[in-house]
Amino acid sequence: MFDVAAWGCGLLAAANLTGDLSESQVRLPVLWHAAVTVCGLVAGCGLVAGLYRGRYQRASFDEVRGVVTACAGVALGLGLLGPMLVAAQRRPPLEVAVSGGLLAVLLMLGGRHAAYTARLRSRPAAPSATKIIVFGAGDAGEMLIRRLVTEPGAVYRPVALLDDDPDKQALQIHGVRVAGGRARMADVARQTGARIVVIALAGSRSAVIRELTRKATECGLTPMVVPSVQELIRGTALIDTVRDPRISDLLGRGPLQTDLAAIASQFTGRRILVTGAGGSIGSELCRHLHRLGPAALILLDRDESALHALELSLHGHGLLVSEQTVVADIRDTARMQRLFRRFSPDIVFHAAALKHLPLLERHPAEALLTNVRGTLSVLAAARGCGAASFVNISTDKAASPASVLGYSKRMAERLTAYLAAEGEARYLSVRFGNVLGSKGSVLSALSAQIAAGGPVTITHPDVSRFFMTADEAVQLVLQAAVIGRAGEALVFDMGEPVSIVDMARRLGAGGADGPEIVFTGLRPGEKLTEDLLAPGELDTRPCHPLISQVPVPPLAPAAAMAIDPGQDEDQLRRALASCAGAATLGGHAPRVIRPAREAAPVPAGD
Repeated sequence: MFDVAAWGCGLLAAANLTGDLSESQVRLPVLWHAAVTVCGLVAGCGLVAGLYRGRYQRASFDEVRGVVTACAGVALGLGLLGPMLVAAQRRPPLEVAVSGGLLAVLLMLGGRHAAYTARLRSRPAAPSATKIIVFGAGDAGEMLIRRLVTEPGAVYRPVALLDDDPDKQALQIHGVRVAGGRARMADVARQTGARIVVIALAGSRSAVIRELTRKATECGLTPMVVPSVQELIRGTALIDTVRDPRISDLLGRGPLQTDLAAIASQFTGRRILVTGAGGSIGSELCRHLHRLGPAALILLDRDESALHALELSLHGHGLLVSEQTVVADIRDTARMQRLFRRFSPDIVFHAAALKHLPLLERHPAEALLTNVRGTLSVLAAARGCGAASFVNISTDKAASPASVLGYSKRMAERLTAYLAAEGEARYLSVRFGNVLGSKGSVLSALSAQIAAGGPVTITHPDVSRFFMTADEAVQLVLQAAVIGRAGEALVFDMGEPVSIVDMARRLGAGGADGPEIVFTGLRPGEKLTEDLLAPGELDTRPCHPLISQVPVPPLAPAAAMAIDPGQDEDQLRRALASCAGAATLGGHAPRVIRPAREAAPVPAGD
């Protein structure tokens, strides 16, 4: 109706200017027919141009183009229908229509801009709103400030902007002025009474966030960051839900990016089975695979609660009635054989494992039974059903192993290489370090200790680890599944190792004096710094700039199956170390074994 009114005003003004408003032309029937025609043309052309279908964002160039397109259509229609509506016009109808259309465009755009400006007017924040300084006068900063100043009752109130760009020093965004660069942070905080600085730098490097976090802490401010683009896209966060800087923001490197779209076709329409589906890596892997549209996605885990949570995240329910949700133990060889024959997966991701180093040091038999024999059970079942690809998820502790966990995971890599050499299928391993936020991870432990008021226990002042996010790990696992060659271990570039002491200090940066740190000493089997590549493994990256591909010496299943899990624990550790570190054993068992006649049979495919 506003647009019809704008056209009415425009046409009346144009007719008045051209002298076409004579008594014979302003009679009621003439005006009535003209008004009905204008209404029809404005509505029809506006719908075709998308003005009334919510197609355009307010005050955008696309909306301006839509208004001009619609008006051009209305003017053309009036120019053609003019002689039938108003007889004996002094000026050509198209000329009057174009003149009126120009004024109509101005009125339509002006009205839209006025409505948009009214919606963006500043609204009072909540009485208890916290004053904040926004660092970054770019798109992310503008979005954050606009949302906060126009949201009634907002819990944050921006009082100043900071930006290091000299060209933005005179900028004002929604009434908030840029007061200088980071050097003025303390002065601006003192002048405005702000208690929080929000880092709003889209796509910024982790080193920048780390430096700004340090600067804010020194100034007595609490550092916060806006959500990442990935969080906004997924809908897990809004631009105004500022949060504490996560360790993933402070790792000293940017997020690892891979082109999943280029490899999606390798998984679409395939039958995929994931062991350890309810674990940290397994569940994230299943969520990625689910979005790629596999013909079947079989979720296998022995933890029924984890399967329930995974179903809830994938399907919005946890009914546990799907045949593709399977509770089973990979140590049960016969059941693995039956399940694999039933589902006949094309691709297998083996993520099931025991991973806590101190526990496995005390209970090495469990590492043997799950990480070694369980892996062999899944390998044999996959070979028996003809799976074309098998991806064994390993760990950096398998490189130069020094713990029971490392020995068992290295043996799993070598068993995978042995099965790869036995057939035409692509059986390979992927190796990476700690996953941020995974169950029982160092990050979770540090966060819990800091939340409880400390102290924070760390084994050694110099201990450091490689870290990556679960999303990064899964992207690279999928990439590796496509580019890996049979018998290889694919090792991910995780940047530089991160000091655990630094991580603890960053997590506790909001406290007055930082967390109290107590050093407890390295535990048996623990190293100061992990290795991604073992001595003799060359860092060659023929297919992907972030993935090294190294050959793995095979280990005959008979050697692994011959180790007695019931023997003395020290002897068992030595046996695992021997199998993990020796050259190809060619079927000969290590020295510390039970008699060959007692060795369990090697699982074989049908």
